[in-house]
Amino acid sequence: MRFPSPVRTLTCFAAGLCLVALPSIVHAAPIMHESRPGQLTATASLPEAFGLPDAGRTMRITYLSTNGITGNGLVPVTAEVILPPGKPPKGGWPIVAWAHGTVGVADHCAPSSNPWTDRNKQYLSTWMKRGFAVVGTDYQGLGTPGTHAYLDTRVEAYSLLDGVRAALSSTPELRNRVMIVGQSQGGGAAFASAAFAPTYAPDIDIRGTVATGVPYLTPELLKQLMTTSATRQQGATFDPLMVYTLYLAQGLAGYDPAFRPQDAFTAKALPAYQAASDLCVHELTDQVKAEGLTFGNSLTPNFAKVLAPALAAMAYPTMKLNQPLFIGTGELDRDVPPPLQFGLVKAACAAGTIVQAHLYKGLDHSQTVNASLPDSAAFTQAVMAGKPVTPHCTPTAQ
Repeated sequence: MRFPSPVRTLTCFAAGLCLVALPSIVHAAPIMHESRPGQLTATASLPEAFGLPDAGRTMRITYLSTNGITGNGLVPVTAEVILPPGKPPKGGWPIVAWAHGTVGVADHCAPSSNPWTDRNKQYLSTWMKRGFAVVGTDYQGLGTPGTHAYLDTRVEAYSLLDGVRAALSSTPELRNRVMIVGQSQGGGAAFASAAFAPTYAPDIDIRGTVATGVPYLTPELLKQLMTTSATRQQGATFDPLMVYTLYLAQGLAGYDPAFRPQDAFTAKALPAYQAASDLCVHELTDQVKAEGLTFGNSLTPNFAKVLAPALAAMAYPTMKLNQPLFIGTGELDRDVPPPLQFGLVKAACAAGTIVQAHLYKGLDHSQTVNASLPDSAAFTQAVMAGKPVTPHCTPTAQ
């Protein structure tokens, strides 16, 4: 295990984007300088359909980031940069560093290669109307050469932080005042980015983190999760968590030559495992449904041992964040069950993080995203102004 933190779960992550074919985009000629993390190498305008309604300039940038799999060397990563309309305020637009949810592991699933879903369009348009520009990384290996090490927190954090650096260095309308925002897989990526930032990117002025559907797992919670999953699967035709397990394994296969999928999956699940290398999340979900895959009929008894390197790579480096943390949890969330999210809140509060946790009555994983906007607005206004926020470590449904 790379860090002594508890292993976390692969249960999070609703898909954040609709997935369609991307027209070919011609990048500008690379800019040659001494290589460094956050260095811009190319930029191109994006089609209007790939931006947000009533946005200003929209770009797809390519930049260098530290290889999060190995911890050294540089790799290319892409991101979308969306500016609000009109003249920027004095000092420039502050930034929402957006961490996206699960889309898949194939290059054509990369967020900047596809339009936004209606849900995320509404969510990020609201942030833009608050006066923020959006910088949304695709993560290492999505849309660029190499493996997408799915759910690897260091990969996600380095990609996000270097994307902010690249945007700041190349876009004069932006200001180095940053809110890290993410949902589901991206909620974990947002937490990880805030956790890695003090040592990896102390130059970025992070004011706070807003995350919904964030995963967290201890050995006790893992046991509870597996028991709950077994009970839930009685009579179930498929388990949506299999989609994320297949992507996790595909990511591991890309960098661990010792991984053998037949050691983790039954013969029934192996066709879906192979398909996961190319199918984006909605299509893979359809296949998992059609084949009736559940943990019970898809995973071998040793699956957790076989996937241990990928599970270890999901660990957060610390639960103590230097800036306040907003957590939004849906009472009916089945993708990241509330006990797991409450576990993260408890651990972060115990570590000294200022946590404002909210529990949304009757809402699921996806519904919580936009329902949390009014609460996150008040939180954001306070942290951007340097004012204290009221901590909530034991939220009640409302």
